[in-house]
Amino acid sequence: MPAMNPFEIGVMFWAGRDPRETLAELKALGFQSGQLGIPGDLDLSCAQAWRDALHAAEFKLFTVFAAYNGEDYADIPTVQRTVGFIPPATRQEREARTIAVSDFAAVLGAPGIATHIGFVPEEPTDPDYLAVREMVRRICDHAAAHGQTFALETGQEPAAVLQHFLDDTARANLGINFDPANMILYGTGDPIEALDILGPRILTVHAKDGNWPAKDVPGALGEEQPLGQGAVGIPRFVAKLKAIGYNGPISIEREASDPVQRLKDIAMGLALLRA
Repeated sequence: MPAMNPFEIGVMFWAGRDPRETLAELKALGFQSGQLGIPGDLDLSCAQAWRDALHAAEFKLFTVFAAYNGEDYADIPTVQRTVGFIPPATRQEREARTIAVSDFAAVLGAPGIATHIGFVPEEPTDPDYLAVREMVRRICDHAAAHGQTFALETGQEPAAVLQHFLDDTARANLGINFDPANMILYGTGDPIEALDILGPRILTVHAKDGNWPAKDVPGALGEEQPLGQGAVGIPRFVAKLKAIGYNGPISIEREASDPVQRLKDIAMGLALLRA
């Protein structure tokens, strides 16, 4: 896989369609790199097809991102019940799936894997905290055997809670996929301030924007916005990344349901970041 450039601008995209068509579409927008998301129901036997397509397109992957069957991001209580490693009923299945995604990423030659692990409990003696910590350790050890990092995405807990979890898990290949919009969407803190806490642990970054949750609607999530149109303050965010010494990749993420609008917003985001 081609070498990565400092501060390289990529895109977050999802497997599921024909790999060559997907990559051709992204390259037409001006991208040569990004993060590949793996839906929970994707048949991972397509690894070789993705490897061949990436090689033919000379397209670099920063990370392979694992999502899981049954996850629902409708509102904060639903996220707490369904997302990541926290729900006990799906823990074993999702650990096995993450291991399989690590093996998939190894075929592609990707340097890392990532996921949302869900709302990490603040109390380190909580049984869910302890179970998830051991689960993350096992996944880190499997990923390390492939030479991979394992990144947890920010947003569902305050920065200090995530920092403590990382320190407590104690794995050298464990780090963060920093998403500034998620901290706003979940109302967990100012992402610019969080960079001072989490900066040394950041492996990859999402460029995503959004607005804070409505104060009069308990449990509501904020609303994602096109890059530059939300509360993150993208110029300030990029300046802060530089100030803390980050020089890794930035992947534009846009989750609009309309695929045509999504591509337009991504193209606009690329122009903004280049500026």
